[in-house]
Amino acid sequence: MPTRYPTREFIKQLPKAELHLHLEGTLEPELKLKLAKRNNIAIGQETIEEVQESYQFDSLSSFLNVYYPAMNVLQTEEDFYELAWEYLKRAKEQNVKRAEVFFDPQAHTSRGIKFETVFNGYYRATQDSLKLGISAELILCFLRDMSAESAMETFEQALPYKDKIAGIGLDSDERSNPPSKFFDVFKKAKEEGFRITMHCDIDQENSIEHIRQALFDAKVERLDHGTNIVENPEFVAYVKENNIGLTCCPVSNSFVVEDMKGKEIIELLEQGVKVTVNSDDPAYFQSYISDDLYALAENYSLTTEQIIQLAKNSFEIAWIPEAEKENYIQLIDAYVENFNKIKTI
Repeated sequence: MPTRYPTREFIKQLPKAELHLHLEGTLEPELKLKLAKRNNIAIGQETIEEVQESYQFDSLSSFLNVYYPAMNVLQTEEDFYELAWEYLKRAKEQNVKRAEVFFDPQAHTSRGIKFETVFNGYYRATQDSLKLGISAELILCFLRDMSAESAMETFEQALPYKDKIAGIGLDSDERSNPPSKFFDVFKKAKEEGFRITMHCDIDQENSIEHIRQALFDAKVERLDHGTNIVENPEFVAYVKENNIGLTCCPVSNSFVVEDMKGKEIIELLEQGVKVTVNSDDPAYFQSYISDDLYALAENYSLTTEQIIQLAKNSFEIAWIPEAEKENYIQLIDAYVENFNKIKTI
């Protein structure tokens, strides 16, 4: 195959899994205005263009300052259902076959929305995703800039629903909020049988120490972002040996640090680490998963083989049975074989 990066068409129709997607980050301007009107919420914007202009940020902190206030339009179970359903419809267009998606209950319970309202809306959408040919599950995330006590309270609220939750994660502002702050609640989560992952955001203070805590103390099964791991070859060898995947988001990286971290992603890929590409908060970064893959390929001249491996990695580190993983890998191989028959990639 030629070394030129593959076409947008090839990437869009390539079967893939999305493992790093915040449902709250899929709030498109059109839906935000619709929900604001439905729920009589004054948001200070009247047009799609005004909402789009408000989605401006150049760091993680400035992003979060826009991100959380926007959630005020989410009030009812139907609102949460509609938010997740709109994402899933877009995921189908991207040929996502498996979606393990984050949600942040504390962002809603802290403003008076009941946990069950949030959960039931999201969960119904994941169940309906089968109509779209997508297998979807929820990952509950704790907000690391809230207290450990709040995380434990949220965990207790989630226990009645544990058979409907794929795993537990950790996100939001990492500054002065290391993984160790939440070791007690993650210990309980593992005891209850939850799978666990944690955000280790790019170029944060104490990034390597936070990665160490996540890997060796919390013993996560995946790292979200995590590309600073290249600074420690021993950690890289550890994740490779233990099949711990990284869920990277190149386009959102470029918004918060002006760097996709493409070199690091490629380095990890070439070393055999199960690194993946995902869209993070696509409504805010104007990039869904195929767009992220294409942007990475275009900016770093990825080969078709590298894009295929990224897609295979996404299924290989998904929280699904081995037989199901193999079925998806075969689906990729069949797609590539068929595409080669009718196109020059």
